[in-house]
Amino acid sequence: MSNQVPIAEGLFTWPSAKPALLASRCRKCGIAAFPVASSCMACSGQDVEIEELPSRGTLWTWTVQQFMPKNPYRSDETPETFIPYGVGYLELPGGVRVEGRLTENDPQKLQIGMEMDVVFEPYRTEDNGDEVINFFFRPVQSSQ
Repeated sequence: MSNQVPIAEGLFTWPSAKPALLASRCRKCGIAAFPVASSCMACSGQDVEIEELPSRGTLWTWTVQQFMPKNPYRSDETPETFIPYGVGYLELPGGVRVEGRLTENDPQKLQIGMEMDVVFEPYRTEDNGDEVINFFFRPVQSSQ
């Protein structure tokens, strides 16, 4: 029986019925950072708290990755099966931008400022059968 495991510990709540990305927010200056950091990138303060980020934001910028990334990129793809994918930054309420893979790769269906949801889906399968879960950004209209 396979297990679902997060792509990396501490990026999002897992397991969870409603997973959420995790950020650190400085108690001194209020700046949030993703992924979680032990100190503030803005003021170097050491007093940070971990918080769940909202699940909807706006696409800040994006591009389409046209070639398979080099190692240490790990997916179930091969150079023969690789399909170009969208990559972008999602601006979330609370002042944080997160880079991630988009579920959409058609430039005609992507535009800066569009609403997107953070979704959690299988990314690859490990040799032991574990299903690796990652976060993605999906245009709101395709999630209804």
